[in-house]
Amino acid sequence: MRVSEAMTREVRVASPGQSIRDAALMMLEIDAGSLPVGENDRLVGMITDRDIAVRAVANGKDPMTPVREAMSLEVKYCFDDEDTEEVARNMGDLQVRRLPVVNREKRLVGILSLGDLATKDGGRNAGDALANIAQPGGDHTQTV
Repeated sequence: MRVSEAMTREVRVASPGQSIRDAALMMLEIDAGSLPVGENDRLVGMITDRDIAVRAVANGKDPMTPVREAMSLEVKYCFDDEDTEEVARNMGDLQVRRLPVVNREKRLVGILSLGDLATKDGGRNAGDALANIAQPGGDHTQTV
């Protein structure tokens, strides 16, 4: 199955200048734990609820702190024409539960989550990815 067949097309995007409070409210509205961050029609980062808690709140930042001060700059993504089996394997290797989806012109066209894989791709790929994601460590470990 192609990513374009499984992905969620309706994606809310935060801007780097928005407050982390606004980003958290968007996450609340759509019941998600992360948002792509875009500027001038380009993907420039990702902001997660964990980023807000660990990079902002834990460091004494206030709710009006700009998203750019808490977001992750390195964006992992997949292409809409890729095979979901390979992308699920990549999600497991990267230890991420969702990836922004871009077209070959690198324009954001959707987001692919483990939930999308579980419900639209039969679940096997999602289970394999989750087994790897659940391992300790990875790029997003907050321990020193």
